[in-house]
Amino acid sequence: MGHSECAGLPDEHARWMRYQHALTTVPDTGEPALVTAVLDDSDQVMAQSAVVGHIDRRAIALLDEPGYPAWAQAMTDAVEEYPFIVQRIHEWSLLRAITLSKPWQPDALISSSDWLQRKVSGSMTSPQALTILAGAGRTRRVRNTAERNLDINPDDLQSGPVHRN
Repeated sequence: MGHSECAGLPDEHARWMRYQHALTTVPDTGEPALVTAVLDDSDQVMAQSAVVGHIDRRAIALLDEPGYPAWAQAMTDAVEEYPFIVQRIHEWSLLRAITLSKPWQPDALISSSDWLQRKVSGSMTSPQALTILAGAGRTRRVRNTAERNLDINPDDLQSGPVHRN
């Protein structure tokens, strides 16, 4: 990103944009070190926002890839002093387990953040996860969305609609 693209922006906005560019172009081997460097910024709100955005983009790209577990561990090690970011990585790992039908703990979903519960309830990938959230989701929005998605579960589309009372 050129300096002229950041001209006129407040300093933290310009740094955020530079961080975003650097994080999207860093080679995999340099990613943990760059994340650590970004988190050394004096503006912690901006720095953590940049890193969480990066974690979200990378997790989506790697979610069903075999390299995800190693990446998640490397990122967890890089951000270990930042509980919110560590939680976000753990929640991406839980979402991965649910999406790929790997073993996961229902209690982890029940105690997860609103962010993850909204993400899971908005998907139709796991009847088990949707059932849990329809009954024990943290917010009415999550419970209602999960219930709606249970009613249109893709497995049901093959045999016709299923009505739950």
